[in-house]
Amino acid sequence: MKINVAMGFFLPVPPLAGGATEKTWHGLSREFAARGHEVTVLSRRWPGLPEAETRDGVRHLRLRGHAHTPHLLRNLWLDLLWSHRVWHALPPADITIVNCVALPVWLGTFRRAAGQVVIMPGRMPKGQFRLYRRVDRVLAVSSAMQTAIVTENPRLAPVLRVSGYPIDWRQLAQPRPPPPAGTPVTIGYVGRLHREKGLELMVAALEKLAEHTPQPSWRVLICGPADVARGGSGREFRAELERRLAASLPPGRFSLLDPVFADERLAAIYRQIDIFCYPSLAARGETFGVAVAEAMAAGAVPVVSRLGSFTDFVRPDETGVVFDHTAADAAGLLTAALAGLLSDASRRVRLAAAAQAAVQRYDFPGFAGRMLEDFSTLLPAVRRQS
Repeated sequence: MKINVAMGFFLPVPPLAGGATEKTWHGLSREFAARGHEVTVLSRRWPGLPEAETRDGVRHLRLRGHAHTPHLLRNLWLDLLWSHRVWHALPPADITIVNCVALPVWLGTFRRAAGQVVIMPGRMPKGQFRLYRRVDRVLAVSSAMQTAIVTENPRLAPVLRVSGYPIDWRQLAQPRPPPPAGTPVTIGYVGRLHREKGLELMVAALEKLAEHTPQPSWRVLICGPADVARGGSGREFRAELERRLAASLPPGRFSLLDPVFADERLAAIYRQIDIFCYPSLAARGETFGVAVAEAMAAGAVPVVSRLGSFTDFVRPDETGVVFDHTAADAAGLLTAALAGLLSDASRRVRLAAAAQAAVQRYDFPGFAGRMLEDFSTLLPAVRRQS
């Protein structure tokens, strides 16, 4: 098959500046190419990357893009400009996968040489699906997203499939060396430092936890980008989180790290975490929870808010812990969830093993194989037989 992958306007592929969507399609594109398919990825130009190259069997075309902004209308306008550039640069293909908002509105109708149009949205629908008419497959990354898309446009139901997100399970699941006696239990978070991720709620829970001084000893590790261009809430927000942690925890009990994008280094950070706290408040933003699945693969127990995006793989007291982030005392509930895990090592071991096994199905090779099988069913019969 000839497969195009059209990315969004503000990050490059390879994912030198992060991005779950960029990491996803970088990995899948290499898997597709390794299986003999002709793959072209269109992404943003980036310093140090050529405008055109072939890397790991994947052809890359890089176009002029834009920095992400905190303003929705501005971002939609930039997406429209980007979609127009991608429209003109797309080579003929059997399958074109689209990761921008505007392009699917007209691509399937006016550019049939692009082949079958596939969408795998990285955010919950916000009205755009009402505009999509000629789309051949919509890959909803969670059951919650599937429901939201059908609610917005019931006509897409026949082409919807729940896919999940791929992760590099094999790399993340490498055995952890036994920790030295007395090593503190690590409570961690990896992801964008944005208010919608519930980080203020997490810090409030940690402040309460510090008052109780539960045993065994524990520490905090937070890693991710704070700058707006990479999806954060800004350097001031990061500084406020750091100030509150420093006021509540003794020196050396917390680490607030700059973002890490190299796969091996990121996997090593995940493997330091015993309890992965992801108290997201983004009911209209969370689609799956890649960071949660990656942490589970690395052997951490997830503690997550009660959002539908996590329900496909985080099951209460089977593969993780779920708390009600909408409750009046959400910080108290999160504190209790963390304290319960800290005080019960055998429970942590049981949940960590079940969590790691639960997300193995998202490993890149198997995920890519299922996706290619699905794509083949979209091709005209004469093309499938050739």
